Amino acid sequence: MTKNQLVGWRGAMHGEPTTLILLRHGVTASTLGKLFCGSGGSDPGLVAEGEEQARRAAEHLAARRGIDAIIASPLRRTQETAGVVAEALGLDVTTEPLIAEAAFGEWDGFSFAEIMDRWPTELDAWLASTAVAPPGGETFDAVAERTAQLQQRLVEEHAGQTIVAVSHVTPIKMLTRLALGAPMDVIYRMELAPASLTTIVWWPDGTPSLRSFSVTP
Repeated sequence: MTKNQLVGWRGAMHGEPTTLILLRHGVTASTLGKLFCGSGGSDPGLVAEGEEQARRAAEHLAARRGIDAIIASPLRRTQETAGVVAEALGLDVTTEPLIAEAAFGEWDGFSFAEIMDRWPTELDAWLASTAVAPPGGETFDAVAERTAQLQQRLVEEHAGQTIVAVSHVTPIKMLTRLALGAPMDVIYRMELAPASLTTIVWWPDGTPSLRSFSVTP
């Protein structure tokens, strides 16, 4: 069968696609303060506004129906968001480390302005290359690699199913970039709202379709 890259014209002959609904967590105090907040840091939970955002997302997903599984990053804010969704959908949450936020190392808990003041040379190097990590942190290239591994596994293990993945800005951007086949620097041109939904479909042959990006219920 000839591979059809025109995703709008695909049909049953191409198999059952796997639908991945990527939900960013609701806001925390760090989100509101615009602080770097990744794996290995203070691990804040949702504030009241974030809890309300999670409820709205859960209601939206419950109305959508047809969701087969929920996975979530191990960080507290994603686990709390996923818990609200799981209650609304009557499903359990599976913890998935591969969609945890990047580790920002020594920069965790600081604002961009504070990092620019304290680590100007390191910040310039980090902004210039996704292969450079913050001091004691993780590169964006490493996040891209682990999220790509997860995407392949989900398509194999959940063929034809719809999965909600509760995650963070960086992993969601990386999966979106992967679906678009875009260069790494495209992540600097994406803005992802808290508790927003990004939907990507992958067919068994690996062809993706970006259905929506950063939709806030």
